Amino acid sequence: MYNPNEARIVKESSHGYHFIPIQDEMLSHREVELVGEVDAASVNALIRQLRYLQREDPEAPVTLYINSPGGSVDSGMALYDVMQAVSCPIRTVCVGLAASMAALLFVSGTERDMLPHSRLMIHDPLILQTGGSALKLKAVSDDLMETRQIIARVIAEHSGKTMEEVLAKTASASFFRAEEAVSFGLADRIITSLGQDK
Repeated sequence: MYNPNEARIVKESSHGYHFIPIQDEMLSHREVELVGEVDAASVNALIRQLRYLQREDPEAPVTLYINSPGGSVDSGMALYDVMQAVSCPIRTVCVGLAASMAALLFVSGTERDMLPHSRLMIHDPLILQTGGSALKLKAVSDDLMETRQIIARVIAEHSGKTMEEVLAKTASASFFRAEEAVSFGLADRIITSLGQDK
């Protein structure tokens, strides 16, 4: 069965033909991907790639392509912190959907590009499990409200909107088509080419 994560390209050298994972070829051009769920595995892989690319050239930009429904807040915030901590500029490109935590990561790019039919979705963090004592539920609720403020503060900082404007949008799932995302300050431009000249 075909596995896109194992896609290879063929290169010819004086030693013959070599099959190279396409992710390795992309990495050599300082391009990385966040595809699928934001979780510990996907985030740890990206953090390793960003650290490697910074070591290779601390000033050269990196392009992060995003097509993700979001996922873990803790894992997403870990990647956000690393994106802010590395010295190389990180251009984010939304291809398809960047939702929830993936939208926050997209918004935090130094340059934020969207393909014409891509979309963003932002919302408040969700409770994934319920049950337990009243004290436990209060602790979960308090943590959720703190996380809500943190997420809104990050989005506000990178969009130029006020906390109140962001919280009004995240109170329910808010979808933005490319033009709307640019208008709201969540993206910088719409692109129709993925060439080096943008």
